Amino acid sequence: MAQIILTDEQKVTLSVAFKTAAGNPAVVDGVPVWASSDPAIVSLEVAADGMSAVATTVGPLGTVQVSVVADADLDEGETREVTGTLDIEVKASEAVTVGIAAGTPEPKTPVTP
Repeated sequence: MAQIILTDEQKVTLSVAFKTAAGNPAVVDGVPVWASSDPAIVSLEVAADGMSAVATTVGPLGTVQVSVVADADLDEGETREVTGTLDIEVKASEAVTVGIAAGTPEPKTPVTP
């Protein structure tokens, strides 16, 4: 299974290429269907022909699986699904800001002369 690592500020274009058992190019029946196992981590914008999609990190960190399913059977009325998957791990990007937190103010110890 393939895997890619993205930061929480990236996107990537994914594409599919269907092959026969002998490794030759193959066609599928209909438009392939894409899915993200967690759209709250990685969303997909699928091309109209289903042959590619842009996977965009949404913000939260984590691991998702992107899948694409197509009908490999070219006969009408029958369906034989072929599925491809890609694991995407979303990690934090580089720090670009610094936040300083202050505690609760308290009296200082009195100074004795």
